[in-house]
Amino acid sequence: MKPKLLVLAAGMGSRYGGNKQLDEVGPSGETIIDYSIYDAIRAGFGKIVFVIRRDLEEQVRDRFFDKLKGKIELDYVFQELTNVPEGSKVAPERVKPWGTSHAVLVAEHKISEPFGVINADDFYGYDSLKILRDFLVNDTDPACYCIVGYKLGNTLSDHGHVNRGVCNVDSEGLLQNIVEVLRIEKTYNGAKAPASDGKEQHFTGSEIVSMNLFGFKPGCFAILKEDFSDFVQKNGMNIKSELLIPSTLDRYISKGDIRIKVLMSNDRWFGVTYREDKPFVVESVRKMIREGVYPARIYQ
Repeated sequence: MKPKLLVLAAGMGSRYGGNKQLDEVGPSGETIIDYSIYDAIRAGFGKIVFVIRRDLEEQVRDRFFDKLKGKIELDYVFQELTNVPEGSKVAPERVKPWGTSHAVLVAEHKISEPFGVINADDFYGYDSLKILRDFLVNDTDPACYCIVGYKLGNTLSDHGHVNRGVCNVDSEGLLQNIVEVLRIEKTYNGAKAPASDGKEQHFTGSEIVSMNLFGFKPGCFAILKEDFSDFVQKNGMNIKSELLIPSTLDRYISKGDIRIKVLMSNDRWFGVTYREDKPFVVESVRKMIREGVYPARIYQ
C-alpha cells in the first residue's frame, strides 16, 4: 500500500499578509503545493490529504481536484477551533488555529497507514519526498518515526524572523531532542534568536532543523490526542498559544515512547514566510524549469 501525504494548509499567513498557501509562483499559475504534489506522485505517494480551514474548501476543490483526477487520489479535512476534547474551556475570542500537532490529529479518521506530513507553503523538492516515502515503506517499527532535516543556514529568510525546530542528533542518526526556536534571524555569520532568559542565542547555520517534513505511523494519533488534551487543559484560554509537532515529539522522545530517525536532505528548501520572499521563490522555480527539473506546465 502506498503511503499518504498530509498537507498542512490551514495556517493564517499573518506574516505573509494573505493566503500564501494558494499564491501562484510558477509560470503557469502553479502554487508551491502543486510542485509538492507533482513530486509526491513521482516519489510514490498514493493519496494527498489536505488539512484546511473551512473557508478554503471551495478554492482547494476548484484548484486541485479536477486537474489531478486520475493522477492521485485527493481528500481534505477541516482544522477547526471547535475540534477540542469535550468539556474543554477555550477563549471565545480565539481565531488562531491550535497548531501543527492539532492539524495532524484532525486527520486521524482519514489515515490508517504510514504517512508523511508537509507544510503547504514550503518547497521541499523531489529527493526529500523520496527519502520520506522510502522510510514510510521500508521501516516497519510502529514506534519509529522520521524527520527529513535541513541545515539551518539553508532555511532562513532575508526578510524577517522564522521559527525552526532545532534538532540534537546522536551518532546513530536518532533524534535526542528537538527545540522549537522562535524568531530566528539571519546574521552575517549565522543566525540569532531570543533565548528564554531574555538574552540572545547564536547559531552557526550548520545546525540541523526540522521543516515540518515528517514521517509518522498510525500510532502517533494516540500520542497527539493525549498531548493535545493536556495542552488545551493548560492553555485553552490563551488566544495565541499553539501546540507544535516538535514540542510533542520532544516530550515523547524523553519518555522513551517513540524513536525519531533524522534523514538529511540535500535539496534546497525555500518558502514564503514573508511576501518579500515570493520573488526569490518565483526565480528559483524558473531556474529549475530551465535546468529541466520541472516542465513549464506540470499539469498537461
